[in-house]
Amino acid sequence: METGYAVLSLILTVFVYIGAKKMHRRWTYVWFSPLVVAPIVLILFVKGSGIRYETYWSGSQWISDLLGPATVAFAVPLYKNWEIMKKHAVEIVTSCLAGILIAVGSTCLFAWAAHLSPMLITSLAPRSVTTPFAMDISSRVGGQSSLTAVFVMVTGITGTVIGPWLLRQRALRSSISRGVMLGVSAHGGGTALAFTVGPLEGTVSSLSMILTAVVSLGLIPVLLTL
Repeated sequence: METGYAVLSLILTVFVYIGAKKMHRRWTYVWFSPLVVAPIVLILFVKGSGIRYETYWSGSQWISDLLGPATVAFAVPLYKNWEIMKKHAVEIVTSCLAGILIAVGSTCLFAWAAHLSPMLITSLAPRSVTTPFAMDISSRVGGQSSLTAVFVMVTGITGTVIGPWLLRQRALRSSISRGVMLGVSAHGGGTALAFTVGPLEGTVSSLSMILTAVVSLGLIPVLLTL
């Protein structure tokens, strides 16, 4: 029975995401984004059906395991736009470093002001890093990686929701600026959104996301000891 529920959970997860993408193509409102719709539908399914979360996770876990290969696959557009990346290397690297410092600093400051426990603070700190890297960083600094994964997801969804509004408000016309903003602040979700804005935005966003993740592996543990 458990195996059957696990298989059902896997099939449902895939079809809910496909359905959410089709709906978003028809109604392009940001609230209809698959990153918003799919989690809500799946949460309601798990809560309403009475299926244990562990059973659901056993069936759909392999989708999460594909995050690593999916991140590596971003190397393809990077290769195609390598000359552009070299031309704007200084701006991209500087923006990524600034983004890391602001994200970690503001997160820790607000968490400290809210009197959160040290474990929650260290779990929150890597929230702006893509999931595989964020979970590894969290486990290194004494956080709880499963909580970190939730915070990363919330950050990605939030970035996907408010990203288009920020782009309009700031009137950013540079593809480099748009890509860096989405990749640094909202990692995978922001990168998926960036590719809908334009191919160069998506490429820069993927580079920014990967660069932020790699630098964060060494930088965040140091920052948390200061």
